[in-house]
Amino acid sequence: MAPARGADTVSGVLSSQASIRGDAPFLVFEREPGVVETTSWAEQEVRARRTATALANLGISAGTRFGVHLANCPEFYDIWFAAAHLGAVMVPTNPLSTAAELRYLLGHSGCRTVLTQPGLVPTVREAGADQVVDVTTDWTGDVTGRTGPPNAAPGDVLGVLYTSGTTSRPKGVQITHAAYLAVGDAVAGHVRLRPDDRFLVVLPLFHGNAQYYCSMPVLVTGASIALTPRFSAGRWPEQAAELGATLASLFAAPIRMILAKRGNGEGNSSATTDGESTADVSPAGHSLRATLFAQNVSPDQAAEFERRFRTPLVQLYGMTETVIPPTVNPLYGPRNPLSIGRPLPGTRLRIVDPDGADVAPGEPGRLLVGGEPGLTLMSGYLDDPEATAAALADGWLHTGDVVRTDADGFLYFVDRAKDMIKRSGENVACGEIERVVDRIEGVLESAAVGVPDAMLDEAIHVYVVPRPDAHVDPAEVIAHCREELAKFKVPDAVYVVPELPRTSVGKIQKHLLRHPAPQAP
Repeated sequence: MAPARGADTVSGVLSSQASIRGDAPFLVFEREPGVVETTSWAEQEVRARRTATALANLGISAGTRFGVHLANCPEFYDIWFAAAHLGAVMVPTNPLSTAAELRYLLGHSGCRTVLTQPGLVPTVREAGADQVVDVTTDWTGDVTGRTGPPNAAPGDVLGVLYTSGTTSRPKGVQITHAAYLAVGDAVAGHVRLRPDDRFLVVLPLFHGNAQYYCSMPVLVTGASIALTPRFSAGRWPEQAAELGATLASLFAAPIRMILAKRGNGEGNSSATTDGESTADVSPAGHSLRATLFAQNVSPDQAAEFERRFRTPLVQLYGMTETVIPPTVNPLYGPRNPLSIGRPLPGTRLRIVDPDGADVAPGEPGRLLVGGEPGLTLMSGYLDDPEATAAALADGWLHTGDVVRTDADGFLYFVDRAKDMIKRSGENVACGEIERVVDRIEGVLESAAVGVPDAMLDEAIHVYVVPRPDAHVDPAEVIAHCREELAKFKVPDAVYVVPELPRTSVGKIQKHLLRHPAPQAP
């Protein structure tokens, strides 16, 4: 017999937690430095139901897709949980998107209504939304919040999260209630989350990281969230302390930005050129017991972060499509900052060659993740059956990522399968070049790309970002690579740049680099 509508859904869990946790905090929001707003679990359910009624008044019902174009704010949770109650589908989008980018997402998803905020209204209108709602107004009116019983089942889609589109057009990843709750249970179990824990959310809420690894574990355990409007490298330690966070989640790029702020974790206070305070919080000033992160940092960077902030860095691996992170470093026990971790208990993984045969231990191969679409994996790509069939084939999600294992069962990210350079008939992993370049003194980070070349098929170009006040000589980078890499892997050109183009969550947009670079001055 099919589960009753409302049972084992996001809205059903919210209702249960509200009755159990009552006046306990669900959300602590730092609207601005020194201004903190707290919402209890009971209040959150009332807000969600009131918002559900307001959405229904806009014509949104079960199965309706609508846009959410917001920076981090409490209203995001109101809308998310309201959609869960109605059985509607939230399509969150990057508030930094241009009108052209947003126009594609709204058109592809069929969103006619978009909920947004004052500074973003012009962009949403230019993108062609039929109905634009400013959630900072009294848009919910005098509704009571009584919308009747939940109108969703576990297998219903609750969210469509678009991929970053770093290599192709963004795809709409469909996530069900069941999948959201499954990742909440998985991450909560791994980090031993308890009701007295508090997750610091500084990454954007439209993205899977904040939704999957922070918000959903809190929902299933009755813990709480400390939310900031945006990421601040200079204030991150201070926010962790002042908001009472016990857990946090970051990407590698924000970690490097935090480390670059002199004074953090060193007992100092200074001002930066961007106006951010770097007032330090002593290691005892916060209660962080772990910080999750994705995308590799160097062993030196990991050691420096853990020393300065006295919180272990726990790397995990996941994609919007995997929902549950298939690999995570141990929270207790040996961790390796270069590794994406070991398989999460219950996870089925395969590492295969291009023909689909399992590779030998230690050999690089393409990562496949086993699971059930709509339960532990995405349901599929919105209105793209061809891409869905390619990604979810024979009971496995084909990640497109190349990994390898070591003798202790740790997995290591090698590269995206599409991030390989074909140079003179040889396959070269961009990640291998980048790891060599990143070890050079004075280099903060690098990005290797293949660019079309009439003689070589593809030439290797490397973009290097120097550390503050450091000088990097492109000729010395090439000379160093000649010592560390086979001849066919040595870069043909190196360009020193102040920064790399990134998405809002720190992924390098290599498609913006894959063209002949201008000559360095």
